[in-house]
Amino acid sequence: MKHIIIGGDGFVGSHLAADLAAMGEEVLVADIVKSGHAHYAKVPFQQIDVTSAESVNAIALAKDDLVYNLSAKMLSPIVTRKERHDFFWPVNYHGTANILAWMEKNGANKLVHFTTDMIYGHSVTVPQDETHPAKPLGEYGESKLATETLAQGYRDKGFQIPIFRPRLIIGPGRLGILVKLFTLIDMNLPVPMIGSGKNPYQFISVFDCASACIAAWKAGFPNSAYNLGSDDPPPVKKLLGDLIAHAGSKSILLPTPAPLVKLTLNTLDWINLPIMDPEQYMIADEICILDTSKAKRELGWTPKHRDEDMLLAAYTEYRKSKDIRNQAQRSLAA
Repeated sequence: MKHIIIGGDGFVGSHLAADLAAMGEEVLVADIVKSGHAHYAKVPFQQIDVTSAESVNAIALAKDDLVYNLSAKMLSPIVTRKERHDFFWPVNYHGTANILAWMEKNGANKLVHFTTDMIYGHSVTVPQDETHPAKPLGEYGESKLATETLAQGYRDKGFQIPIFRPRLIIGPGRLGILVKLFTLIDMNLPVPMIGSGKNPYQFISVFDCASACIAAWKAGFPNSAYNLGSDDPPPVKKLLGDLIAHAGSKSILLPTPAPLVKLTLNTLDWINLPIMDPEQYMIADEICILDTSKAKRELGWTPKHRDEDMLLAAYTEYRKSKDIRNQAQRSLAA
């Protein structure tokens, strides 16, 4: 038995691969790119493109092998409205279809699959449990929700597919939309909030996502969906205020009228000049807290990392990378 991590060179996948390897498990990473992760000294890598069935079928798969699908197109970088369908669906949906067909062809039936909390759309109940209505606000959430329907069809054939719906995944190694925030803070510029900032904004640590995968394996790949989010997320105002203080920045937090900001962002989006993705800003002032009690109860999983700590870790990584680049530029100039 080996663990095959599709999209295993990415943010969550690379941590999962390292964790499984450290446990003495046999691991194969399959992805379209290969980075310089230290665990590749003992973890084999196979280059694939999930949008190609032929490429996926080239992966050797035994009946007892376990598969983790972490391949995805994310909400960063921002793409225009007219580009979104062709950006998200080939990897998120058709890639998942290729993976499931490959597994069925080889007699393997255990898959950990990641979707997103963006399938929920606007917050109807607080907190949101796994029965919350699924009404995505854009192509990203729609493509991910479609994979859940696809997975259910394979469950009906005897597959075992636990599905994880994480909040925004953060930690050292991925910046995404946080780059804009960190840049404003570094430049001592005002940091606008959509709304008052009194609402909490929940994250989930990359380390806790990796541990959830292992928990699903240990629990026998239950056929269910699970929310992933941190415990006790602080209000946006406190979260960002603490970051500004940590950075020694002179930035101030700027509350804004949420309806007006959303109208402006929507207008820019409609004319294909997006600043943020609608799936981000349309819920930015809402209380969107995932209820993770089901994962705790059924998988024995508990998030161990606080939002505040992970945001500071991401900022520290950003500063470190920026300092290295600046030093390199100074060396070239000299």
